[in-house]
Amino acid sequence: MLEVFDIYEKPDQLVRSSGSSKKTDKLITEYLAIEAESAKEAGMLAFMARAMIMATLPHSKLDADYFQRWNGDYVLTIQANPVFGMPYGSLPRLLLAWITREAKRTKSHVLHLGKSFSEFLRALDLSRSGGKRGDATRLRDQMLRLFSSHISCVYQDKKNGVCKADQFQVARSFELWWNPLKDNQCNISKQSTITLSKDFFEEIIDRPVPIDLRVLQALRKSPLQIDIYTWLTYRFFSLKKSTLIPWISLKNQFGSNYAENRQGLRDFKREFIRSLRVVTAFYNEAKVSLEDDGINLNPSRSHIKNIHQIGVH
Repeated sequence: MLEVFDIYEKPDQLVRSSGSSKKTDKLITEYLAIEAESAKEAGMLAFMARAMIMATLPHSKLDADYFQRWNGDYVLTIQANPVFGMPYGSLPRLLLAWITREAKRTKSHVLHLGKSFSEFLRALDLSRSGGKRGDATRLRDQMLRLFSSHISCVYQDKKNGVCKADQFQVARSFELWWNPLKDNQCNISKQSTITLSKDFFEEIIDRPVPIDLRVLQALRKSPLQIDIYTWLTYRFFSLKKSTLIPWISLKNQFGSNYAENRQGLRDFKREFIRSLRVVTAFYNEAKVSLEDDGINLNPSRSHIKNIHQIGVH
């Protein structure tokens, strides 16, 4: 076993050396709230599209309009609109969780963003700050990037000659009626809507992965931590036996901007382990062990309590 640290730590142990009492207090408060009340009881049960968990969006900004990630025989390809660019970071992930939650709740292709801009931002636990670097401005930018991108999910079993693919856009159409750079435009018009594409809507209605939105909000400073949490939640829902995931496979699935050499793999392992440590502070039922060759997943309790009563198949 790779002796690095005990990954099963509480948030107060995890951040004690961070030097920021404010961050420590916030993390502990969020952890205790999640421990005290289930996601469904707290009204924070959300969902994520399975296709976006098996391989994930970029973590940081890319200059390219083309992006790929691999998970074994599964390949995720994103073709961005060159006008807006590639979606990246935590905000598209939070947005996808909100979209999937609303689609499940309303059973409708058409999603309304709320009565006001502030209400929509509160739903994502974001600040109302505008300006070029504020949450409001960055969210609108990522919405344009995500909704205008084309996504291809391909599974290819060359040994048996099987190839399956889903190709879709998240939104068939959308209207965003607000400008966060202008202080007098803080309200969202009733015309601000997202109309989901038929293929994406069916994916999130038929095969959603339940998650706790509070955990995504707590981890929103790190897209990698969000990805690890949603992936573990997905894998442990149906995992029946101990499974070793090699480091190179994890790098192909989760890695972003790491060199394609041994040093790049070492850098990825270091960051993945650090992020896994944070995630398992919230998801401490996850039975994960670190090995020289990868990480070992052992059958574990789902992070979402009473998952079979939620209507997930």
